[in-house]
Amino acid sequence: MSKSDIRISGHVVAGLKALIAIAICAGAIFLIHREVRTFRWHDVRASLAAIPHTAILASALLTALNYAILTGYDLIAVRALGHPLPFARVALASFTGFVAANNFGALFGGTPVRARLYSAWGFSAGETAHLIILVGSTFWLGLFALSGAVFLLTPFPIPAALNLPFHSVRPLGAVLALLAVTAVVISYVRRQPVRIAGYEFTLPAPGTLGLQFLVATADFLVAASCLYVLLPSSITMSFPQFLGVFLLATVAVVLTNVPGGVGVFEAVIITFSGSATQHDVLASLLVFRVIYYLCPLAVAMVLLMVHEVRPHLTMLQRVSATVSDALGSLVPRFLALGTMIIGAILLFSGATPPISGRLELVEMMLPLSAVEASHFLASLAGGGLLLLGRGLMRRLDGAWWGAVLLLGAASLFSLAKGLDYEEAFGSTLLLLMLVASRKEFYRHGSILHPSWTSSWIAAVTIVVVCSVWLAMFAHQHVEYSHELWWKFAFDADAPRALRAEVAVMVMLLAFAGFKLFSAAYGEHEHTATPEELELAAKIISASPRTAANLALLGDKALLFNEEKTAFLMYGVQSRSWTVMGDPVGPVEDWSELMWEFREHCDKYDAWPVFYQVAPESIPKYVDQGFVLLKLGEEARVDVTKFTMDGKHRQSLRTTCNKLRKDGCEFSVISAEQVREVLPRLRVISDKWLEDKQGSEKGFSLGFYDEAYLARFPCAIVRFQGEIVAFANLWLGAGKEEYSIDLMRHLDTPKRMMDFLFVELIAWGKQEGYRWFNMGMAPLSGIESHELSPAWNKMAALLFKHGDRFYSFEGLREYKNKFDPVWTPRYLAAPGGLALPRILADVTRLIARTRD
Repeated sequence: MSKSDIRISGHVVAGLKALIAIAICAGAIFLIHREVRTFRWHDVRASLAAIPHTAILASALLTALNYAILTGYDLIAVRALGHPLPFARVALASFTGFVAANNFGALFGGTPVRARLYSAWGFSAGETAHLIILVGSTFWLGLFALSGAVFLLTPFPIPAALNLPFHSVRPLGAVLALLAVTAVVISYVRRQPVRIAGYEFTLPAPGTLGLQFLVATADFLVAASCLYVLLPSSITMSFPQFLGVFLLATVAVVLTNVPGGVGVFEAVIITFSGSATQHDVLASLLVFRVIYYLCPLAVAMVLLMVHEVRPHLTMLQRVSATVSDALGSLVPRFLALGTMIIGAILLFSGATPPISGRLELVEMMLPLSAVEASHFLASLAGGGLLLLGRGLMRRLDGAWWGAVLLLGAASLFSLAKGLDYEEAFGSTLLLLMLVASRKEFYRHGSILHPSWTSSWIAAVTIVVVCSVWLAMFAHQHVEYSHELWWKFAFDADAPRALRAEVAVMVMLLAFAGFKLFSAAYGEHEHTATPEELELAAKIISASPRTAANLALLGDKALLFNEEKTAFLMYGVQSRSWTVMGDPVGPVEDWSELMWEFREHCDKYDAWPVFYQVAPESIPKYVDQGFVLLKLGEEARVDVTKFTMDGKHRQSLRTTCNKLRKDGCEFSVISAEQVREVLPRLRVISDKWLEDKQGSEKGFSLGFYDEAYLARFPCAIVRFQGEIVAFANLWLGAGKEEYSIDLMRHLDTPKRMMDFLFVELIAWGKQEGYRWFNMGMAPLSGIESHELSPAWNKMAALLFKHGDRFYSFEGLREYKNKFDPVWTPRYLAAPGGLALPRILADVTRLIARTRD
């Protein structure tokens, strides 16, 4: 399978994940619609007003208690790891992690928050992963155990309309209880570590498992109570019966993985509640989602902002000194999610009629045209904020400006369209948070190009689907006609909602179309200026590394340190900014230069990559958190020990003697003399490319460029007086190393490469050089074992059987004729899911066709 096929497969999988989540949400909305289609929007509004304030207060207090209990998940995990932390830190990670997970899913919200905080507090990558798995296993085991017990002891019927093969939840309870019992048995029987994703984990001890069940049971009991106290009196179920329904809804949410469980949770509760007044249940669910989901999210955002803006407040001083940096990285995430929430609120508000009495006040102050325009533009602003959320997550300054402008406009439009001061307050508050966090959004780049994950696509689509359904539900008793689209009046709520929904969908479809038919990422194109090339040439002249001369090709950007004593060369392909080799210059200047490059990449939301780094440099890349992959080995011949004597050199001696007798002559001409023979070198190069049926490459390979070739001495071979082969020479400082870059020759006479290499080695020995660098043998020397990483196995397989694409084994065998010393070369890059994309980008960068 080619790299392009792998990329396509990845996009297909991501697309399928998004489609599944959207389909599940749409199905849940269909179930909700079927249950509530008989009543009107004002019924729900009346039900909202009828919920007692004491019930709302009780639900809020139970919510606070539930988030306190949730701290137990993290406390158990931290204790199991034996990595002590102050309670304040554990509570902070637990609260923000669960808030993010409840609203946006564990993978998309809770996991990144916990990973960032715990890693900032000294947890290793393995410990952090272990902790996240322990927290997740506590939740899942508790859910399965409690659900299994409740479904078996107090089963409730499944409505016949669902057409399921079983008529009660008892079979599901048996399955869940079996899973929980299996986990307990395994914890008693198996004490050896388990390997997951390359990390080793010790299974929880029975005592730890008991604590996990206890905390999870308390969690679900209190969480169910938060909703139960809000339900109308028409609900005839006892709390144990309702607990079963609540657990079934929770199981459905975690299994479907829909962000925030939007639609899925509500569908299960409404379907199984058995209430005669289901609009009362829907109203209770809306209040519950505000109390249990949105209010804690607002608290988390404010808490993070307090840490970011005023890290030395007295009440937070105990934790601010150590976590302010970590929180700084989390602020963009929460602001991005907050922006999406405000966008969703604007869409939902535009889909529903205004609150009674407010529009009459607006009618007294503003003309109809202002109200219509404000309603229309507020919905568009909501759609725009949904799209900008991803850009804010990527810290793009363009997304920040867009969000600031749209939030400011939304604040005004919300007041003008119906005195929706709640929306205006939320928009203004988020606007102030964005302004206070301006420094966090520093990356340059187009807001049209940040990569979209399946979770983000699903989240935006689900919000839009929900808003469309809400508009249909709120205005379902309005008689539809074509004239309705063009009706403008203060009491024409349905036409306004229809026009706004269509406009938002057109805007989102246009954005999706642009993403589909445009480049996935705007490349930052930059190459070195003539002045930079001359400065680089001075630094290269003092470097013993011959590969540093690749900077003089002119196809790469150069980044110098402040003192102009060192530089690195890099190329851009998609999001991968790849440095060719180690930095050039004094080793003591490398670290500063590498950090400067990483900061430069960070501004453009790019991945820093270092290609073909030397083994002695590995500690520097490990210190900076890079993952290293072996690319192959570089061949260097010790010319001081090389000899043509011996039986194993018989073939080489015969070839060289024959070519000399036939009229082949080797010589090295100076850079000044190269200009005189450039026309002939062009002929040889063009013929060589034609015979190879290839095109010029670049980056890590030289290409024919007269200005470039004229910088170096050149080894040439004349056959009967005419040049038939050439290779430009790179000469290292101190005569430590020399190498060739661009080697081209005609087909006649045969075995010209053998002759050229033998003569080059003899020349270097005569000139006093130590090493002759013959270049890389890609994928060679990579060990494959059944316990080796996947990259090693794939590389070894390709090296052995990949002659169809490139002569990997043949190249190594040829260079072995000269008894070289093989030195490994590595790729240093960010790890994780970005690695396959990086490998594909580097391949495309090298293979980029040149005119």
